[in-house]
Amino acid sequence: MDPEPRGVENRGMEWRRDPYLVSDDPALLDLDVIHAELARSYWAEGIPRAVVERSLANSLCFGLHLREAQIGFARAITDRATFAYVADVFVLAEHRGLGLGRWLVECVRAHPDLRGLRRLVLVTRDAHALYAKTGWKPLESPERYMEIVRKDPYLHGGSPPAIPPG
Repeated sequence: MDPEPRGVENRGMEWRRDPYLVSDDPALLDLDVIHAELARSYWAEGIPRAVVERSLANSLCFGLHLREAQIGFARAITDRATFAYVADVFVLAEHRGLGLGRWLVECVRAHPDLRGLRRLVLVTRDAHALYAKTGWKPLESPERYMEIVRKDPYLHGGSPPAIPPG
């Protein structure tokens, strides 16, 4: 069951499960917490702070908070009309096992800008069971998907290779 969002004047959407809050208010995001966790993650190891900052500015972001402290995060890269890619989902280690990750993902899916989209996707190495509990399934047609993957782009300090003409 998707949680029902509650609009908050001048802030966007929020969901409460006392003493926890999920909010899409960018002013509540703690860049230090987000950068530190992503820089340690398997999917964004070594990511520069400036890249995290730019990614937040260009995404629909969700902070998970315990009172005033940020303890989790997720973001959706989206056109808010047809498609969203959900990324960078985490709950700090000391707060795991309480169902907060599942709740955070349910809140992302319940956001009004994401509810009617034709397609939502995500990539995970080890959290398939968590996402399955919130309605995610393996790709229906994996043969249709293609990707370009740059291994460890932040660890070597180099720029991505140029795209050849053609």
